[in-house]
Amino acid sequence: MGMTIAEKILARHSGRDRVKPGDYVWCDVDGTGLIGPPSGLEALGVEKVYDTEKVWMVDDHFAPAPTPARAQTTREMRRLAEKYELNHWFEYGRHGILHQLFPENGYCVPGDLIVSIDSHSTSYGCFNAMGVPIMEELTYVVVTGRLWMRVPESIRFNIVGKLPDWCVGKDIILKIAGDFGTDCAIYKSIEFGGPVVSQLSVGSRFSMSNMGVELGAKCAMFECDDTTLEWLKGRIWREPNPASPDRDAVYEAVYEVDVTGMAPQVACPHDPGNVKPADVVEAMKVRVDQAFLGSCTNGRTEDYAMAAKVLKGKKLAPWVRCIVTPASQAIWLECARNGIWETLAEAGCMITASTCGPCAGAHQGLLGDGEVCIGTNNRNFQGRMGSPESEVYLASPATVAASALTGYVTDPRPYL
Repeated sequence: MGMTIAEKILARHSGRDRVKPGDYVWCDVDGTGLIGPPSGLEALGVEKVYDTEKVWMVDDHFAPAPTPARAQTTREMRRLAEKYELNHWFEYGRHGILHQLFPENGYCVPGDLIVSIDSHSTSYGCFNAMGVPIMEELTYVVVTGRLWMRVPESIRFNIVGKLPDWCVGKDIILKIAGDFGTDCAIYKSIEFGGPVVSQLSVGSRFSMSNMGVELGAKCAMFECDDTTLEWLKGRIWREPNPASPDRDAVYEAVYEVDVTGMAPQVACPHDPGNVKPADVVEAMKVRVDQAFLGSCTNGRTEDYAMAAKVLKGKKLAPWVRCIVTPASQAIWLECARNGIWETLAEAGCMITASTCGPCAGAHQGLLGDGEVCIGTNNRNFQGRMGSPESEVYLASPATVAASALTGYVTDPRPYL
């Protein structure tokens, strides 16, 4: 009996020839990331982390600091980075959102096992790395470089059909969430495959792996191919060790997702699985107060190029504010150099520093009572972006840009 991608990675990292779903294994990890001060280490008398090259720390959720208390947290992170000699400490202004920053700097290598703070650590699966979110286990991992876990069952989504010209990974993952539910992959490994995958950019794959956790997944992975390796070229400093499923790998379920003729997708409040075609939502005349183009899900240059295509030479609806938040400083610079920021700014958008603030409802774009936001972020839970009386819709960059233009949730196809 063959193994899936997750099973192969966990077997390698636990020193076994093979594992199966339900096995409990101790694994050596290839990296872990922090987004807050590891202050518990001092209380435990810890003098050093397991590997100063493999423990990375990023200040992103409340960056720049919106309150004096958060400024103190940043100060503490800087102090501990120096104390524990962390070679990869990224303060705001020269960094990004951790899930984008890490692969940009060679953190993700195909075949890796990365266990990292923050639920959207599933993002690394787009690089054929097993990205597993952790919380309470963080201190143990930082000290030992190991983690105990149960081998998950695997499910597979085969993406088939004819990919529409406008279609990006965000539309596909929302389609999956709508059709199969946000509980379809609880504590499971997702594999994305099928003939359409070869046509998807790394950015589109990133969006899909990133939102794997919105389906309940332990990890959400693609196979490694030429697109993966080309993106990673010049970034990684270790040899990749890609993992592909065996032909006789056993899955709990295999699903087919046909994108032929699919409409752009929109997740309606208050659930990423409450998904409807964009033209259906457009007919509902949902008035928009705020548009958000950003987050670790869709804050890359290709996302802003798509939005700029919709907005070039036009102005936002007068009652709409549009916040643009790139996923990293490198993306900010690239968009500045190629004129994308100029196009968006002329349309009326506000371009911010790279931060998780608006997406996480922390700062730089909170919603008031009764306000409606359409964004490229990953969650639209009640109160996620501010007031519990507000509403958040999720969509692709094109759909968000078209909605900012008209002032209502809008099908972007006429604008592309």
